[in-house]
Order: sequence, then C-alpha cells, then structure tokens
Amino acid sequence: MFNSVDEYLQKLKDALQGCDQATVQDALADAEDHLRTALVRLKETQPDSKEADPLAAIIEDYGSPEEVASAYREIERRLPPALAPAAQSPGRSSWGGFFGVVADPRAWGALLYMFISLLTGVLYFTWAVTGLSLSVGLIVLIIGLPFLFLFLLSVRGIALVEGRIVEALLGVRMPRRSIFVDKTKGFWARFKELVSSWLVWKTLFYMLLMLPLGVIYFSIFVTLISLGLSMVALPVVQLFIHFPLITINSNSYYIPSWQFPLWAAGGAFILLVSMHFAKLLGRVHGWFAKMMLMGE
Repeated sequence: MFNSVDEYLQKLKDALQGCDQATVQDALADAEDHLRTALVRLKETQPDSKEADPLAAIIEDYGSPEEVASAYREIERRLPPALAPAAQSPGRSSWGGFFGVVADPRAWGALLYMFISLLTGVLYFTWAVTGLSLSVGLIVLIIGLPFLFLFLLSVRGIALVEGRIVEALLGVRMPRRSIFVDKTKGFWARFKELVSSWLVWKTLFYMLLMLPLGVIYFSIFVTLISLGLSMVALPVVQLFIHFPLITINSNSYYIPSWQFPLWAAGGAFILLVSMHFAKLLGRVHGWFAKMMLMGE
C-alpha cells in the first residue's frame, strides 16, 4: 500500500537499480506523469477522498514497481540505441578491426556528428547568450520573469533534443522523454523548480561549451578528411590532367609515378585513422553529453 506518489516513485527507482540512468529517468517520468494525471482526474470526481484511496486503484491498473521495472528492462533489451556498441567478434583480427571501421555505422555516425556539431554549437551558443542577455535586461520589467521562465523551459527542451541527436549518432542511451512537470502547480512554484533545477544550468553550460567544441571537432575532421582525400586523388588527377603537386614561380613540381601507390596508401591510412578517431571522440563526447544533459 502506497500513501503517496513519491513513495511509489522511490520504490520504482529501487527496483530499477542496475539499469541505465536514462532508462531510470524515463521510467520515473512516465510513472509520475501517469499517476499524478490520473490522481488529479479522480480527485475532481471524488474531492473528499484521501490521496491513498484513489492511488491504490491507479497503481493496481498501472502496475507495481516491480512489474513496471521488469517491463522497462525488457524494453531496454529489445530496443537498445541503434548505434550502441556491439560485442567484439572473438575471431576478428586487429587488422580486420582497423580496416573494418569503413563498414562500422558507429564510425560514420560519429563522423557526421563531428561535422554537424559546428552548426548545433552555433545555434546553442546563440540561443543561450541571447536568452540570458534578454532575461537579465528584462528582469526589471513585468515581462522579465515570464520571459526567463519560457527561456529556461526552452533550455530543458534543448537538452531533450540534443540527447536524441547524441543517441541517434553516437549510440549512447539518453532520456527519451522530458522530466515530468506538474502543470497543476502555480507559476511561482514551477518557476522556482526551473530556477533551482541543476539540469537546466548544466544544459546551459553545455550549450555554451558546444561552440568551441563544435569548432574544434569540425576543424579537425575537415582537415583530416581533406588531407586524406587529396592524397588519394592527387595521383589520379596528375595522371589524367597533369595537375602539379605544387607550383612555385612558374615552376611546376609533380609526384614521381613510382610514388603514386605510396601517396594513395598514405591518404587511405589517414582516412581510416580519422574514422577511428571520430569513433573514439564520439564515445568520449557521448559520455560528456550524458553527464550534462540528464538528471537533476
């Protein structure tokens, strides 16, 4: 018998021990949303009843903490992130692993994330700086607090959106729904919750940090990919259209034909190393994003 929603949520959290923290957050948000919404509806029809009375019927319909935890464990087993790390094949050689990165979707996903991080970094940084500046400037006016409230709500929404991008491209399990917000509370109560939310301020810091990170990621991989492709393509270009390696004072310098395979192999090696580096950096950034974009 549970006397309150908070007591049920604590039992559910205990039952989910050992699960991914993103799974726990989703399960708690779903349960709180369902229980509190159903409780409000029942209290409207039964205003004189105590919380524990209708709550027992709601929990019986929704499921015990152990049943809900078991259901979420099964969901996680059946629906892992699309690019979640797979178990290493026991018979695979180190050379096979090195060249096999070309067929690894996690490497391509991480590489794509590195390229789009510049765009998302600019958007996040602009939104954070503009929102904070306007919030501080408008705080003395009557619209200041409502504007700050909406801005902080948008930051919480950006945490969810960025989490979905990270899970889709980096294969790191992130929350798939936002933290529950009790809409029956008044403006001041919800405003205090937002201002005191550790998640909101962590997300703001993440948004500001994404601009320099995006510039670094984009610059590194544009340089590496361009260098690798140039080294692979230059022998072919020189062979068919006689394009020189370099021109100084009207003097053109060409690659000797015996060096063509060396240049192509060197370029291919740089491309393979770039993909391995993108995969490694994606794993590190996924860990950082998970730390910053979830939990209170």
